[in-house]
Amino acid sequence: MDALSLIIGLVGGLAVGCGAGFIIRKTVAEKKTGSAEEQAKKILEDAIKNAETTKKEAIFAAKDEIFQMKKEADFDVKERRKEVSRQERRIAQKEEALDAKIEGLEKKEALIQEKRAEIDSLKEKTDATLQAQIATLERIAGLTSEEAKADLVARLDTEMQHETAMKIAEYEEKFKEEADSRAKDILSLAIQRCAADHVSEIAISVVQIPSDEMKGRIIGREGRNIRTIENLTGVELIIDDTPDVITVSGFDPVRREIARIALEKLVSDGRIHPARIEEMVEKARREVENSIKQAGERAVFETNVHGLHPELIKLLGRMKYRTSYGQNALRHSIEVSMLAGVIADELGADVAAARRAGLLHDIGKSVTAEAEGSHIQLGVDIAKKYREHKDIIHAIEAHHNDVDPVTILDFIIQAADALSAARPGARREDVENYIKRLQKLEEVAADFEGVEKTFAIQAGREVRIMVKPELIDDDKMKILARDIAKKIESELDYPGQIKVSVIRESRTVDYAK
Repeated sequence: MDALSLIIGLVGGLAVGCGAGFIIRKTVAEKKTGSAEEQAKKILEDAIKNAETTKKEAIFAAKDEIFQMKKEADFDVKERRKEVSRQERRIAQKEEALDAKIEGLEKKEALIQEKRAEIDSLKEKTDATLQAQIATLERIAGLTSEEAKADLVARLDTEMQHETAMKIAEYEEKFKEEADSRAKDILSLAIQRCAADHVSEIAISVVQIPSDEMKGRIIGREGRNIRTIENLTGVELIIDDTPDVITVSGFDPVRREIARIALEKLVSDGRIHPARIEEMVEKARREVENSIKQAGERAVFETNVHGLHPELIKLLGRMKYRTSYGQNALRHSIEVSMLAGVIADELGADVAAARRAGLLHDIGKSVTAEAEGSHIQLGVDIAKKYREHKDIIHAIEAHHNDVDPVTILDFIIQAADALSAARPGARREDVENYIKRLQKLEEVAADFEGVEKTFAIQAGREVRIMVKPELIDDDKMKILARDIAKKIESELDYPGQIKVSVIRESRTVDYAK
C-alpha cells in the first residue's frame, strides 16, 4: 500500500511539474521567446526522467513490501495450522479417554444392577422368613405383635409407676422422720395465717343438733358419712366436744351455706347415709341458687331499680354471701343505693341513675374470689358486658378514685359509699386476698390430669383432691400428691405448710326393679 501511494504521489508531482513547466515556459516565452523554450523543454525532459525513475523505484519498493507481507502471512497460516493440528490431537485424546470412562461406568452400572437384584432377592427371602417367624411366635404366644408390644409397654409402665411410688413413699418417710425431729425449732409452723382471727369469724357456720348421739351418725361407720359430706361440698366439718353443735368451716360462703342446709336437712330427716347425703346436698344446692336469685330480686325491688339484666340480678344475689367493710355486701349496696337516691333528690340530679349506680357500684365483689383483678375493674367489665349506661360504668369505676370523678353522679356515689362505710377497707382487702389465695390453691391442684374436684379446707392448711378412679390408681395417687405438692411450693406463697390429700373412691351403682 505504501508503494502505491508513493507512485501516485510521484505521478501527481509529475503533473504538477508539467503544469509548472508550462507556465514557466509560457512566461519565459513571452519574455524570451528564444532560449526559454529550450530551457523549458529541458526542464520538462528532466522532470519526466525523474518521474520515471521515481515511479520505478516506488514499484520495486511496493513489490518488495508485498513479498514480505505475503511471506509473513504464509508463516502465520503455517503456525496456525500447526496449532490447530495440536488442538485436534488433544481433543481426540480426550475423546478416547472419555469413551474409556463411559465404558467403565456402564460396566459398573451393570454390576450394581446385578448386586441390587441380589439384595432385593435376599431381602424378600429375609422378610418372608421374618414373617414366618413372627407368625410362629404369635401362634405360640396367642398374641399379635401389636398386642405383645402394648402388653409389654403396659407392664413396663406399671412396674415403673410402682417403683416410683415406692421410692416416693420411702423418701417421704425418711424426710418425715428428719422433719419431726426439727419441727419444734421451726417458728414458721406456728404462724398459719396472718388473718386467722378475722377469718374464723367469717369462714364458719354452726349447725345445731338435737343430741351428741347425732354426731356419731353424721360421722358414720369408719367416717364414711362425714367424708361424703366434705367431698361433695368442699367444706370441713369440725365435730368436737362442744355439746349439740357441729361447725362447718370453709372459705367459700356459698359452699358453706350448702353444707349447712344439707346438714340441717339430714339431721331433721334422720336418715344419714352416702346416697341420702348426695340427695340432700343437691337439694341444698338448688335452694341456695334459688335463694341467691330471690335475694337479687328483693334488692332490686327494695331499691326500685328497674330494667336490670337477669344475670346482673343473680350476681347481686351472690353478694348476700360476701362481706364488705365488715358488713354484708348486698346490704351495703342497698344502703348506698338508698343514700345515693336521697342525695340526688336533694341536688336535683337523676334519682333513678343514682339508685342504679349505687346498687351496682360493688357488683364486682360477687366474683372477686373467682376472677383476677380488683372488684372495681371486675364491676366495670360486668357493667360493660350487660350494656349499662356509660355514666353508670364511670360511677362504678370512680367510686374509689381509680379514675377521677367527673360527673355529679360520680361524686354522689362516692359520698353515699363513704356514708355507708366510712372507715377504710383494710379488713375487706385482707379477706379478699385470703380468698384469692385459697382459690388459687384449688386451681393449682385442679390443673392435673385425672383430678375431678379440689377443695381448700382448714383455712388453706389442707387441699383435698378427688380423683377419677378409672384414670388414677393407687400407685399414681402417691405420684400425683407429690407433683401437686411440688407445684404448690413453686407457684404459691404461704406461711407454714399445706397438706395435700388425694382421695380415690370406686363406686358401683345398680337398681333392683
